[in-house]
Amino acid sequence: MHSSLTDRAVEIMADAGHGWLRRRRSLTMGTSGWNAHGRRSSASTRFRPVPDRELDAGELRRISTATLAHYDGSADSFWQATRDHDVRQNIEALLRHLPPGRRRVLDFGCGPGRDLAAFTALGHDAVGLDGARNFVAMARRFSGCEVLHQDFLALALAPESFDGVFANASFFHVPAQEMPRVLGALRTALRPGGVFFASNPHGANEEGWNRGRYGSYLDAPTWRRVVMAAGFTELEHYYRPAGLPRAQQPWLATVWRR
Repeated sequence: MHSSLTDRAVEIMADAGHGWLRRRRSLTMGTSGWNAHGRRSSASTRFRPVPDRELDAGELRRISTATLAHYDGSADSFWQATRDHDVRQNIEALLRHLPPGRRRVLDFGCGPGRDLAAFTALGHDAVGLDGARNFVAMARRFSGCEVLHQDFLALALAPESFDGVFANASFFHVPAQEMPRVLGALRTALRPGGVFFASNPHGANEEGWNRGRYGSYLDAPTWRRVVMAAGFTELEHYYRPAGLPRAQQPWLATVWRR
């Protein structure tokens, strides 16, 4: 039996001058959520309504702690489910906008290290970042790369230290109100002319809990406003998986120039 959900529809507006988000919340009822791969699911996913105010520091801490605990507790099964995923289209989308030669790339939310190994095999200096302790250990073993153990909401990255940032199926775990701040930190970590890639499950401007993990699901215009307000210029976008009707393409991939 499917449990009923309370989905919070969120209107998010980016203030281009100040980089903050304003929200208007309304409650609607539905019977579907987002599954582990970003697709709508009829399982017992629940989007919990958030009070009509900004999330405070304690709530943000709980969001990070619970989401990371979920991934730490399912690291092995996650690896088995995703190790053979073909994301060459996304890797190529980042690299084609970088100058030729060996480049330093941050894999933001690297998980067990699949894409770190791919960037390394292509001749690049890949550095991973993940908040889940088990993913960090797995990624170091699998890829042999440097992997930073950092929470997305508490980044400590050196300025102008990367040519590219690759955020494949990871950035959507950032609560919407924190996106301008985290984007700003990633932009600062990019060298001038650096490139930011993100692939996120798109949605109807809603956020909440999906089987123990927090996610923000923005539509394309809202995501575009938020990233542009952080100082990025769009280079291209596409939906995935390729070759399917839009209704069967849950992932929105976008590429940006600092």
